[in-house]
Amino acid sequence: MADHPTIKPWIEGIAAYTPGKSRSADGRELIKLSANENPLGSSRAALDALSSAREGAAYPDPGAQKLREKLGEVHNVDPQRIVCGTGSDELLNLAAQAYAGPGDEVLYVRYGFAVYDIAARRCGAVPVVAPDADYGTDIAALLALITKKTRVVFLANPNNPTGSYMTADEVSALHDALPRDVLFVLDQAYAEYLTADEDDHGLSLAENNDNVLVTRTFSKIYGLAGERIGWATGAPHIIDALNRIRGPFNVTVSGQQAAIAALGDQEFVRRSREHNTAELVRFTKAVATLGNYGLHPLPSKANFLLIMFDGALTAEAAHTGLAERGYATRWLPGQGLPHGLRITIGTAEQMDEIATALREMAETAQ
Repeated sequence: MADHPTIKPWIEGIAAYTPGKSRSADGRELIKLSANENPLGSSRAALDALSSAREGAAYPDPGAQKLREKLGEVHNVDPQRIVCGTGSDELLNLAAQAYAGPGDEVLYVRYGFAVYDIAARRCGAVPVVAPDADYGTDIAALLALITKKTRVVFLANPNNPTGSYMTADEVSALHDALPRDVLFVLDQAYAEYLTADEDDHGLSLAENNDNVLVTRTFSKIYGLAGERIGWATGAPHIIDALNRIRGPFNVTVSGQQAAIAALGDQEFVRRSREHNTAELVRFTKAVATLGNYGLHPLPSKANFLLIMFDGALTAEAAHTGLAERGYATRWLPGQGLPHGLRITIGTAEQMDEIATALREMAETAQ
């Protein structure tokens, strides 16, 4: 018998999530391009709502009714089919917890979001990782791993950390091939960065099927990462299941008010998307000119660029060199990408400085 409480073996197998850093190894504050935050900050309306939220002594609305109503209005979704969470991370974990357990399997693609592995292990399920297709989703490979034990399939679209993207037809084809008793979780954290013609129709898929849950967040394009607000939509029985096990007051008073205000400022969302599109295109082109030095950008539909390094300049060295120049980026050895460096799209000046720094480091490393 142990002389102290012992954790469950499936919990012991979890590698804690590592967030993007904002300080250098010597403690210096860095310009944070490691966590995919909005370089334009937050909507003025959202900031005003945060500053006016002074109900600290009272619990928030446990059902976030007004927020769900506003989400329903903006996205044409029945508010009764919406559940809010402490970021979409909570909802991803709840989805696995509600539908999988010891002996079950949770499936996702290699280089998928790190939280999927944690969500699977947290409830005692077995994480099953499908081979990728050039850092994107290989539908055939994913489907080949479906077994009678598969309970949940996670798919991020666009995907973090690779930036890969699946069309509406591809997402639909994947869903149509899944068994009806498997929950398909479509993680749309970066959906607002897509144009209207790039919409993967996930919300319609969730509306018209009994085994689809779509998750979204206010942490990215809405610039409210500090408030931890997410939401999900799906069939009534799925929403009921998540409501049974979520935190009872999981979205704060200030978070609910800020999210409602942010939803009312779609002009800020438009400006953020246009800024990201323009700078992502410029930065991708700048990095592509460094191909002779072994730097190769992966196509991205999100608010970051994953750069692969196969020359004299390594991803680790670039990560360190950019930190020395004042920038925090995301080196990804823990996700099987030791040769990859993910860089959030920042301001035009920041992206120019990073492109110049990468060229200088690549030339010096030759």
